[in-house]
Amino acid sequence: MNKDMSYEGVMSRKNEIMKKAVGIDYEVFETEGIRFDYEDMMHKTGYDLSEIQKAQKETGVGNTPLLELKNITKLARKFAPNGKGARIFIKDEASNPSGSYKARRAATSVYHAKKNGYKGVIAATSGNYGAAVASQAAMLGLKCIIVQECYDSRGKGQPEIVEKARKCEAYGAEVLQLTVGPELFYIFLKLLEETGYFNASLYTPFGIAGVETLGYEIAMQFRELEGRDPDVVVATNAGGGNLTGTARGLIKAGADDVEVIGASVNLKGLHMASDTEFNKKSFTTGHTGFGIPFATWPDRSDVPRSAARPLRYMDRYVTVNQGEVFYITEALAQIEGLERGPAGNTSLAAAFSLAQELDEDKIIVVQETEYTGAGKHINPQLSFAKDNGVDIKVGNPEDEIPGENIILPKDPSLIKARNLDLEKIKKSYIKNCIKNNENIKITQEDIEFLAKDTKASKEFVEKTIDDLKNN
Repeated sequence: MNKDMSYEGVMSRKNEIMKKAVGIDYEVFETEGIRFDYEDMMHKTGYDLSEIQKAQKETGVGNTPLLELKNITKLARKFAPNGKGARIFIKDEASNPSGSYKARRAATSVYHAKKNGYKGVIAATSGNYGAAVASQAAMLGLKCIIVQECYDSRGKGQPEIVEKARKCEAYGAEVLQLTVGPELFYIFLKLLEETGYFNASLYTPFGIAGVETLGYEIAMQFRELEGRDPDVVVATNAGGGNLTGTARGLIKAGADDVEVIGASVNLKGLHMASDTEFNKKSFTTGHTGFGIPFATWPDRSDVPRSAARPLRYMDRYVTVNQGEVFYITEALAQIEGLERGPAGNTSLAAAFSLAQELDEDKIIVVQETEYTGAGKHINPQLSFAKDNGVDIKVGNPEDEIPGENIILPKDPSLIKARNLDLEKIKKSYIKNCIKNNENIKITQEDIEFLAKDTKASKEFVEKTIDDLKNN
């Protein structure tokens, strides 16, 4: 019997396609009501830390350097109050085989696919993760297809995304470049069904567990270097997997008291999946506006239950503006001799500001860097912005309006990490949980789950639910 391959036909089979392609029966972890057994899902479908470390070591992933940015720290202290200005370190993930921390996620997913007899892997990604999956698949002898959201409806693609497509192809992957919109998920599902390949999703327990080694290494390296844990770890946040995995790794190392801060580029007013606004965003790596949407509803991802749940682990959430990230990118190259791409430099821009709040004896860590290249360099990014009607100015970043202008700070003292209302974001998540389970009676177990999923008290959850009922 021929299957219906229309959009409606394929989408109607998405759950069975995903179950086969991921090899996880998510229903096992479901219970009545809002809650599901998150920790059981992570434990029973993943691998323990030692097995992940061994698998990553086999393909040259992990054990990346920890570097102190003495000159960046010195610059931050020039603008800090007396006695303030924490030491700034970076975990140099650009030294991974594919040039980013996502090699950790890919190594675990591709290892699992190989171990379970899949002939190939498929990933939907704008680039860095695709390159990581393609690299790992090449090492383990698996076929690889990367489905890439690349162009707007005019056929224009961002230089960074186009470059990363070439990187995927260099590793031997087949790359399908698509326009922004619902076709990506449809094509993705169709390919999974037709090939029988493994879905190397960013959001499975395998992918998140792969990042746990990053958090674990940070704790172990600081104990060897400084005899203690860092005070603050700043993680770039988009889909949530980076922060979730890093925080879980810190916890597994016993570094429970480390403050975990999420950082994103401010793209307020630009929709994450809008065709007309796609090329108004001058960052693509982890900064496409996913941070808040995925925090307030993580299960919008390409698997039934996302293992990336950043609100469980985030202590604070800040944004920086595009111009500030471009500025700190040049500063890192020119005063530290390190040229790195925009992902880690988002967290570095935030850390530069946050360090000025902390005492000089404190330690703040930027937990990733990524490779740079022709398309990731700030010159093609700024040129592309100009071509799409975005003004490039020097002045005060406070005046930056995403999609209209990029303002490079005239002075590094103007770089500021701006706090997001984390309580409001948690309330939005709880609201979405209730909205997506309208006919379910909320139990005490649901409230306990929501409290854990938002790192909040049961009283906070109960009050939020009561407020929703009364409005």
